[in-house]
Amino acid sequence: MILPTSKLGDVSAITITTPDLETSLSYYQRLGFAEILRYDFPFPWIQISDGALLIMLRKDPAPYISLTYYVKDLNKVVGELEQSGISFSQKPAETDLIKRYLFQSPDGLTISLVTHVDGFEQPPGPTMLQMAQADFFNPAKYVNKTCGLFGEFAHPVKDLAQSILFWEKLGFKTLSKFEAPYSWAIISDGLAVIGLHQTNSFSYPVITYFAADMKEKIEKLKAEGLTNFSESGGGNIVLTTPEQQKINLFKLGM
Repeated sequence: MILPTSKLGDVSAITITTPDLETSLSYYQRLGFAEILRYDFPFPWIQISDGALLIMLRKDPAPYISLTYYVKDLNKVVGELEQSGISFSQKPAETDLIKRYLFQSPDGLTISLVTHVDGFEQPPGPTMLQMAQADFFNPAKYVNKTCGLFGEFAHPVKDLAQSILFWEKLGFKTLSKFEAPYSWAIISDGLAVIGLHQTNSFSYPVITYFAADMKEKIEKLKAEGLTNFSESGGGNIVLTTPEQQKINLFKLGM
């Protein structure tokens, strides 16, 4: 599969706010993540990764989640997006050392462009995009031995066709498209993997992991004291993190 080259930035992450960085860090460590970097400027934050997915935990009591890009040539990318018709809901002040631009997808997912900082790197993976499909069913190949394979950052959409058109303007390519159990698609720009789901079955953005041995992984997490989850049928579960965000742990295949 030939993947596109990201038009939005050089490193992609999911930004999640938390009122308590250490509580959140401890939670994600139980899910196979490790601390990569931490600083207190311009606010306290911890960067974590499981080797394939990068998450930025930012201290803030207000719940928030976004798809974030760290961009080396920020002015160029912002200019190109504005020329394509993208309107930013938030722009930085001229005096900001770390500049942030925010805009939203048609379905309300926040996308942020942030000044690239030395030391920020894309995790080496491999991700599901880079793995041979046969390796999907070989847990020994998984980078994250606890949760399995990061599959998608999913969110519900009202109109799949219109949503795809929006993401295509951002440099995303449709990798797969399905009509059952409803219309949905997996898209990527070579860095991020987004799931667009035309459904009312969930109403929030959610990080989704898949594993051929997910039943065993879930049983192990439960035995280790995992709490605050709901059953999702077929042995799947939906976690609610300390920051009140959602993570799907789904069995791969039938």
